[in-house]
Amino acid sequence: MKPTDKAPPIAVNRKARFDYFIEDRYEAGISLLGWEVKSMRAGKAQIAEAYVYLKDGEAYLFGAHINALNSASTHVDTDPTRTRKLLLNRRELDHLIGAVERRGYTLIPLELYWKSGRAKLQIGLAKGKKQHDKRATEKDRDWQRDKSRILKANRR
Repeated sequence: MKPTDKAPPIAVNRKARFDYFIEDRYEAGISLLGWEVKSMRAGKAQIAEAYVYLKDGEAYLFGAHINALNSASTHVDTDPTRTRKLLLNRRELDHLIGAVERRGYTLIPLELYWKSGRAKLQIGLAKGKKQHDKRATEKDRDWQRDKSRILKANRR
């Protein structure tokens, strides 16, 4: 693999861009157990129902689902939806805490991927969309698709 090639993501939260306006993105490390790393390497993770919450000056990933492999050790108690601590710089944490508490933002996981052999989570500082915003996004997406079809047909 070339240095410029990006490895495919482990899990992507596709619904996030539909439900939220993403203002800013942060990259966070995740505190994982050994069986979780093995499961993620096998692609058995999903973050669609997950969210990030802040407690006592720390960030935690709640609701992410990492299924244990069948070959996981028998003496390890596997909890697929356990809360995992996110690893961020103090300055980033302080900024996120300020944005969430004072300005009404929310933190959502966007993408789970590998970077230099370590699991990373891209989290987004986001505002929720209202129903009419979602409709406008869908209408704009449909128009872009129709426009490309029309242009493609006119070229022939």
